[in-house]
Amino acid sequence: MQAHHLIISILLLFVGYTNNDETIKWQETQKLSWEDFKGTPNPDSDAVALTASGITFGYSVKTRGKRIVGYSTTVEAHFYPKKSWYHSEKADAYILAHEQLHFDITELYVRKFRQQLERLVVNQNIKVQMGQIHEAINDALDKTQKMYDEQTNHSIVVEAQAYWQNYIKEELTKLDKYKSQ
Repeated sequence: MQAHHLIISILLLFVGYTNNDETIKWQETQKLSWEDFKGTPNPDSDAVALTASGITFGYSVKTRGKRIVGYSTTVEAHFYPKKSWYHSEKADAYILAHEQLHFDITELYVRKFRQQLERLVVNQNIKVQMGQIHEAINDALDKTQKMYDEQTNHSIVVEAQAYWQNYIKEELTKLDKYKSQ
């Protein structure tokens, strides 16, 4: 086994993170580079890198009197450069691909979120329903991110890493209709 496969990375998930810090919006044509990781590495961590990503969600409702008659939403996957870091002496392209997949998983759950929001019917409980969907999506995202790291042992299990790369690519393709325009 090559040395770079023994390197651990971790993910920091920002659920509903609303700080005005610099962000990078997920784009199919733009992959992360090590230059995007601008945070200070944790010297006490066994991890080579940390990816901070999360879902940002906003909505507005249209009313007539006290009655809700419409709504619009914005849902995006963001990467937080100043919260993400890496140890340059240990980092390589393999680890970067592992970190990119964390961001891709965040995008997958953005698409799932958009899909569920599209199915909502305007009613007086729409705000509560959107909040419930948001919470459920963030919980599912967190579980998937943890499962990804567990099954790949933070990228060490090469076969599992390859499986996840393919799986997430397929899942994103299934939800192409819900990617950001």
